[in-house]
Amino acid sequence: MPNSIFISNVLPEQALRLIPSEISVEFNDSDQPLPKAELIRRLKGKDGLICHIISTVDEEVFAAAPGLKVVSNVAVGFNNIDVVAARRRGVVVTNTPDVLTETTADFAWALLIAAARRVVEADQFARSGQWTRWQWDLLWGNDVHGKTLGIIGFGRIGRAVARRALGFGMRVLYHDAVRADAGTEQELNASYTEPEVLLRESDFVSLHTLYIPETRHLINERNLRLMKRTAILVNAARGPIVDEAALVRALTEGWIAGAGLDVFEDEPKIHPGLLGLKNVTLAPHIASASLDTRLAMATLAVRNCLAVLDGKPAITAV
Repeated sequence: MPNSIFISNVLPEQALRLIPSEISVEFNDSDQPLPKAELIRRLKGKDGLICHIISTVDEEVFAAAPGLKVVSNVAVGFNNIDVVAARRRGVVVTNTPDVLTETTADFAWALLIAAARRVVEADQFARSGQWTRWQWDLLWGNDVHGKTLGIIGFGRIGRAVARRALGFGMRVLYHDAVRADAGTEQELNASYTEPEVLLRESDFVSLHTLYIPETRHLINERNLRLMKRTAILVNAARGPIVDEAALVRALTEGWIAGAGLDVFEDEPKIHPGLLGLKNVTLAPHIASASLDTRLAMATLAVRNCLAVLDGKPAITAV
């Protein structure tokens, strides 16, 4: 009997064309998440699921789809999938690392520089008609070059961020559950340190750790108070790593100077306290949103799914 796949959200035509005609495909051609009951209904009888980070695939979903062989996530993160439940049921879970590394690192730097140099404020000021003359003290920001960058999470993306810091002559501190080898540290001019030291000494703190139970609210009131009053926090990883209520207080009361955020605790909702602040740059989870990268992510997700259904190892299994 031919395999069948359900695609829970829109994918580009170039990726869909990779699926052989003998495989039955059903898809939700929308970027809206399906309610769980609808996802379960449409997964019945399917062998594969290709989904985005907005689809929650938990024990209830797996129980309702006993024939499922693979869940292929179009993302590097996989906190939307109960991997333990999948493993227990023999379902392969895949993600899309590598293909979005450089693009995400680019955007983390975009947030860092925008927050440091007050680019959004400057854009709004220039458009508003208020700019009528040159001013000595207009929109002073913070230098980036020669400063200290702290990176929490030193995997593919964290290291790509560190590589870009070389061009700015920055000192790089990092923390990760697994220390990098000496060659990588030397190549990236990066020094391993404990989180408390990193937070105290860094002018910029960029988050690139996985979102797991242990990293929920990793950046909380205590850790925000450890940071310099002139420091800027960047989060292009996952929203719940940061306690948003504590961050609002930090930005409002001046514990830190600013922030650049691409992800939020309860997306697409944003803590209302952030919306009125000028010292935070906000983006709607678009760190990997380049044409080339999103197409590469979709293509890899389809190839992962097809490999498993064909009895082969996944290309990038979780």
